[in-house]
Amino acid sequence: MSSRFEELAWRETPMGAISLRRRVEPSLRVEVYEVKLGDEFLMSSLFVTGEVELARLGLRDVAADGLDVLVGGLGLGYTARAVLDDARVRSLVVVEALDEVIDWHVRELLPPVAGLTSDPRTRLVHGDFFDLAASHQPPDEWPTGPFHAVLVDIDHTPHHLLHPSHAGLYTPAGLRRLRRRLRAGGVFALWSDDPPDASFLSVTEEVFDRATAHVVTFPNPLTGGTSANTVYVAR
Repeated sequence: MSSRFEELAWRETPMGAISLRRRVEPSLRVEVYEVKLGDEFLMSSLFVTGEVELARLGLRDVAADGLDVLVGGLGLGYTARAVLDDARVRSLVVVEALDEVIDWHVRELLPPVAGLTSDPRTRLVHGDFFDLAASHQPPDEWPTGPFHAVLVDIDHTPHHLLHPSHAGLYTPAGLRRLRRRLRAGGVFALWSDDPPDASFLSVTEEVFDRATAHVVTFPNPLTGGTSANTVYVAR
């Protein structure tokens, strides 16, 4: 096993210093990849079930082949990797606000999702997903769709945001603008670190024909118990 701790990448960004670290979890004797933004831990490769289920649940009910999928937020890449594991996917566009995160994947610093950037179906776009969702006429180099599915994993929850500018997406008006990026019968799915939120589900139901909150449970090897995320799926 390699050294116990290594900082693979670090850079200042407008949102604070972001770092990618690899460490050995002593209680499990496994390698863990973690992302930290400022003083906040954003994600860990120990807990990726929710990210994978975001892709699985988001694509499960799309009744089509040759799927074009948009993912908001790249992170450790587990949602994007799970999208590509669906043989129906024709193209995957991932919009990521931090160029540093895209660089990690281009340099293949994350072995668990190796091959993500070399897959010919994948296109990584450096940009603000929330600007794309809100804009009637996004910049020419940005993807405009329509997509069969838009999957989003950026904020902690619809209320615990990484930046106040993201708040507009989680309103009826914001979701209506995002819906314009979907094909007929398309799916919007969102990851959240909190239990299902009745108020957000109600907002989603104003805009889409059907909305469901799925509780995703998974073992927590650090506590010996169970943890949970929520995946909202709307059609």
